[in-house]
Amino acid sequence: MQVIKSNRTQFEYDIQAILKSFYPEWEPRMLAPDSEVRDRRILEGEQVMELFFGEEEVTLKMLPVLHIYTWHPQEPAGTPEYKNAFKRFFYQSLCEETGTTLPWGNLTGIRPTKIAMTMMEQGKSEAETADYLRTTHLVSAEKTALALDIAKREQEILSTLHYEDGYSLYLGIPFCPTTCLYCSFTSYPIGAWKKRVGEYLAALEKEIDATAKLFQDKILDTVYIGGGTPTSLSAEELARLLTKLKSTFDFSHVQEFTVEAGRADSITEEKLRVLLENGVTRISVNPQTMKQETLDMIGRRHTVEQVEEAFQLARKVGFTNINMDIILGLPGETAADVAHTIEAIKALSPDALTVHSLAVKRASKLGKWIEENGATAYNNTEEIMEIAARGAADMEMVPYYLYRQKNMSGNFENVGYSRQGKYGIYNILINEEKQTIAALGAGSITKGVFSDDRIERCENVKDVAQYIERIDEMIERKRQLF
Repeated sequence: MQVIKSNRTQFEYDIQAILKSFYPEWEPRMLAPDSEVRDRRILEGEQVMELFFGEEEVTLKMLPVLHIYTWHPQEPAGTPEYKNAFKRFFYQSLCEETGTTLPWGNLTGIRPTKIAMTMMEQGKSEAETADYLRTTHLVSAEKTALALDIAKREQEILSTLHYEDGYSLYLGIPFCPTTCLYCSFTSYPIGAWKKRVGEYLAALEKEIDATAKLFQDKILDTVYIGGGTPTSLSAEELARLLTKLKSTFDFSHVQEFTVEAGRADSITEEKLRVLLENGVTRISVNPQTMKQETLDMIGRRHTVEQVEEAFQLARKVGFTNINMDIILGLPGETAADVAHTIEAIKALSPDALTVHSLAVKRASKLGKWIEENGATAYNNTEEIMEIAARGAADMEMVPYYLYRQKNMSGNFENVGYSRQGKYGIYNILINEEKQTIAALGAGSITKGVFSDDRIERCENVKDVAQYIERIDEMIERKRQLF
């Protein structure tokens, strides 16, 4: 156990995020500034950290590590400058303590490219933007260059979208063949819910009707069906959903229609034909790894051969924009395993590759599995990231979007790579927050982006039964937001 006391509660998130980046195995607990430490385990020597920082002085004392750091800020407390100065101080103190640095410096947010894009939109030069990332947030030269490269590409890709008079649509299908060990998304085994899928679709159709009416004067730019695994539905159920969508919304301006086919054990030729015949332009076939032992361990109940067969089937049916997802940092996987996965994917030649760094979520089963089995999930390295980046380059792909997550293996990032013209536009929109996204289905989160720079959200309940029962409430939440 590690305990942190701080007299500025507004910095708690940054303190915990930076600390966890250096000590991923820690689970720090924040105490109120005036609380007294009485826990015997703490008093008898477990890690205690006290942070005292005010307008005139900041002192960091790490016990039992006997180092004290003092710093005198020039900015008044509560300003962005003060916060950034504290984060630099805290980060540099931990760098000195551990002898390591982090690729993204003291950045704790999930959207580093949004900083670069915003500055460039404000007229800042690339040099000024790079200098800000390097000096204010201590981002490495390599990650600074990556952020700038992606921000420029995102600007170009999004230039044809309708920001103010347009929107995008997300539909969540919260069912999977089985739940993967690392997953924290809203997902229920399809076998247990098979008899109620019709009820779920009926509720979703009701939300579709209400949302179409709400946005009837707006232009629909992109549509994304995710989950879960949408192709865990039967071909008939998929046809029902897609027919309803196409007959309710105006698809005349839609630039991209994506469906997460996802797991190989959910893909059939009949389902793929239903997708293609209903105008789906982009799908994902996601192996996560091409090492069979890892697939078995994480609960992906399909084989490497099934992944290859599913991908080739999608090509045969006629899909010309297929993405594949992989995860780096899975327990037990080495650089050689990742290199093998990349070579197997290169042989299939997808149009896009999304490279995730494993993030151990509290809602997933992976954290408990790691604890019980004594395996570490934090084995991602710069070498492994580079193997994936080189593989993408070999397939003539460039990075086009990026985001980060809490508790990410190696403190790296998730990067989407794509060939020219095969970008996932929705992926950029959800991260850069440039356009309203109306989200439908259990566990989905609608994000309203308004002309006065406000961003507001409304959430649908995660539980499928509750979603079905309370669908009118979910619809009313959207009405109130918009």
